[in-house]
Amino acid sequence: MRKIIFVFLSLLILGACEKKDPVDQSRIDDEIIQEYIQKHNLDVTKDESGLYYLITKEGSGNHPTIQSYVTLNYKGYLTDGTVFDQTTEAVSFYLSSLIEGWQIAVPKLKSGGKGLFLIPSALGYGSRGSGSIPGNAVLIFEIELITFEN
Repeated sequence: MRKIIFVFLSLLILGACEKKDPVDQSRIDDEIIQEYIQKHNLDVTKDESGLYYLITKEGSGNHPTIQSYVTLNYKGYLTDGTVFDQTTEAVSFYLSSLIEGWQIAVPKLKSGGKGLFLIPSALGYGSRGSGSIPGNAVLIFEIELITFEN
């Protein structure tokens, strides 16, 4: 019985040693974003969350919060330029109901402001993707905050 337990534990330990290191998707996303930034010569700021942004029009007034009801225009695309969604007229959402990347990005804007946001996959749709958005996709959004209500 001891030999069986020893063999089982040995196999278990050997099997654990042979596992490959998990993929560091955040590092991969950051490399993809850095390449995009260089290719498009962007002067962006990196948020502590890993999101990169560029405010292209300042806007005025206060910033929305995660509890705000926001009205905006946007265009979303992948790093290869494939557009997966865009507005043709203003739309409104409760910010708290949107992906985490938007919950970080939109409060950086003021009413009338515009920005470009590069969102790592963990702050978007992660490994599962959504519709035409593949898993582990870095998302790029051009967002114009028209107005908001708290």
